[in-house]
Amino acid sequence: MYQVGEYIVKAFDGVCKVADILHPQMSGIEKDRMYYLLIPIDDPAGKIYLPLDTTDSSLRKVMDEAEARSLIGRVTEIDVLEVENERLREQCYKDAIRSCKPETWISLIKLIRLRKESRIVQGKKATVLDERYFKMAEGKLYSELGFALQLTKEEVQEQLKDLWKN
Repeated sequence: MYQVGEYIVKAFDGVCKVADILHPQMSGIEKDRMYYLLIPIDDPAGKIYLPLDTTDSSLRKVMDEAEARSLIGRVTEIDVLEVENERLREQCYKDAIRSCKPETWISLIKLIRLRKESRIVQGKKATVLDERYFKMAEGKLYSELGFALQLTKEEVQEQLKDLWKN
């Protein structure tokens, strides 16, 4: 169970603050269940209600500074994500984001970077699918690293730019 004031990562919403634990007075929400009220740091006006008893694996505590520095130090060692069936590429990308694992986000970013470079060599543009999930993975990764290291997303991107080449 998370506590009010803690920061957590929710796969598709990024870093969120646990603003409250409550019984929301809203239609469509079970009245007998307690919910977290989450506020995404990238959208302070946003509100996410999540049941307290959820067993969602796409939810975890945000990494701390030491974990963030360790992850950055391991970027070059993390393997490229493998897509075994081309027809299931989008599902593989969704699963990578949903995993809520920064290492998997890095694997996805590496894969899409390689695909983009390959397509450029062939005189093609990156696919819309690749661009969408690339932005999503980068946004989630840079947001969390920035939060942990007290940097902007742009500063994190600058720190990592040379590591992607390896």
